[in-house]
Amino acid sequence: MTAQPIIRLTGVTKRYGGIAALEAADFDLYPGEIQALAGENGAGKSTLCKLIAGVILPSEGRLEIDGQPVTLTAPKDATKAGIAMVYQETSLVPQLTVAQNMVLGREGVFNSVRKVRNAARQVLQRLNFNVDPSQLAGSLSAAKRQMVEIARAVLNDARVIILDEPTASLTPEETAHLFDLMKALQKRGVAMIFISHALEEALTHADRISVLRNGRLVTTGPAAGYDRGSLIRHMVGEDVATGAAKPNLRRSAVPILRVENIRMGSMVNNMSFSVFPGEITGLAGLIGSGRSEVARVIMGHTKRNFGGGRIWLEGREVRYTLPAQAVRDGIAYVSEDRKLDGMFDTMSVADTIGLGWMAKFGRRAVLAPLTRMRAEAKAWSDRLSIRRIGEDQSVIHLSGGNQQKVVIAKALAQTPKVVIFDEPKRGVDVGATAEIRQIIRSFAESGAGVVLISSYLPEILDLSDRILVAKSGTIAAEFTRAEATAEKILHAAIH
Repeated sequence: MTAQPIIRLTGVTKRYGGIAALEAADFDLYPGEIQALAGENGAGKSTLCKLIAGVILPSEGRLEIDGQPVTLTAPKDATKAGIAMVYQETSLVPQLTVAQNMVLGREGVFNSVRKVRNAARQVLQRLNFNVDPSQLAGSLSAAKRQMVEIARAVLNDARVIILDEPTASLTPEETAHLFDLMKALQKRGVAMIFISHALEEALTHADRISVLRNGRLVTTGPAAGYDRGSLIRHMVGEDVATGAAKPNLRRSAVPILRVENIRMGSMVNNMSFSVFPGEITGLAGLIGSGRSEVARVIMGHTKRNFGGGRIWLEGREVRYTLPAQAVRDGIAYVSEDRKLDGMFDTMSVADTIGLGWMAKFGRRAVLAPLTRMRAEAKAWSDRLSIRRIGEDQSVIHLSGGNQQKVVIAKALAQTPKVVIFDEPKRGVDVGATAEIRQIIRSFAESGAGVVLISSYLPEILDLSDRILVAKSGTIAAEFTRAEATAEKILHAAIH
């Protein structure tokens, strides 16, 4: 490390309504350093990063860049200083193309569409990102949107790149490529901060690790000086049991949900599978293999091709044109993109969860008692340990992991017969991961059907009773939990 840090925070505090989200933090980052931030949801990680990125102003304290005190009043100030942040929930404009998003904020008076597209294409190719620069950002998957955010930072010649949960929606291959890219940027002197709840990523790829707990930075040191157990103790103040859940080997012989020969455009191609009550069906595969797409077809979110297969729920054939119809019949879907599909940012925690509870009443929801709705919302908030100032706090002011727990609570409050969890651990800390694992397992043991879509193979192997592997829009392989291994799943997904 060089003698002078590129970023230094001294005694920085950020308060909201008198409550400190970050308190008296001292933090520094050196050129060419990769530093990981670890901590539970709501510990202050995103707050610290947003202060550096100019998104929010500190209530107290001092921020220095290259040894000089600065005040960043807006993200554009940070961009001018060479600081870029890649958010957990991407900030791309859906109506603009990939290329337009990449140059947004640094356009000239006159802009050549061809030059903008070519510049974007060159950066995407250099980073080995398979993204079409002329494609609308709103049509991209979560993984590809994150690729565009990273490419935009590289195009802007950022000296500091902050990545908030960068691997949450990536496959193992994409994750490996991302860290290879980070190492290449590091050799060019780019400093990076990355927030990750996957502690192995921090231990393997970071030079230093900083741990926050309850808004305070409790420790910083070389990654080699920590192990998983010590990081967890710093994060939560105690050891957390993280062992695999015991698979449930008992199930009904009659499927609660059956899909047959589902076809949707070029993404889903004659996909067939069954979901049994009391069982967790894992759906593995690479990004773009048709996993999330078939879930959206089941929910009526996306229309299948004409004559494109059949769906049965409890032996009755169904065809939904709206998700509300599926919800009323007892099917819930926890989307991989909570910001787009799972919540209204400005609504309160209680109202968001309450909407899920009321949705099961259909048109009779207007008769549902408000006091019962708020009681149900509070019960689910407490059960999932959602950190909030109060039930009326807006969801947008929660940390990313707590937002995810609100979306899960909204789905489970519907008391569904089948729940499709699409990347449920995205942006969730190690303590909450154990809680969500137990909630999913308990839900299946109650007799409901569960579909678990995940790019994280340890999650699939830990929780699933039966594992299906999607490839090119169809089911390429099926394994029992006893015979499944990470190697077998990856081989089926790729070859």
